[in-house]
Amino acid sequence: MYDLTKFQRDILYVIAGQDEPHGLAVQDELEEYYENEIHHGRLYPNLDEVVDKGLVEKGKVDRRTNSYTITARGQRELEARREWENQYVDDLLSSSE
Repeated sequence: MYDLTKFQRDILYVIAGQDEPHGLAVQDELEEYYENEIHHGRLYPNLDEVVDKGLVEKGKVDRRTNSYTITARGQRELEARREWENQYVDDLLSSSE
């Protein structure tokens, strides 16, 4: 996970949170989060990158539409990331009480 960009990491979170989303569904979620248009030239190469890294699996809906699912490895990476984040957030919350 350390070698992913934050955009790629966000792609993983979006895919993990949906049931086999297609590229445009991932794009819509990211555009809502970033409050900016996400161009295909940015989205699809990054989707391909997380697929190539074995974190996401790409399936076919039809000739023009792909679906994406998080792999077991991708899920483990997200869980490890969450644990790492929580150690700092928990410390922050504990110190503010």
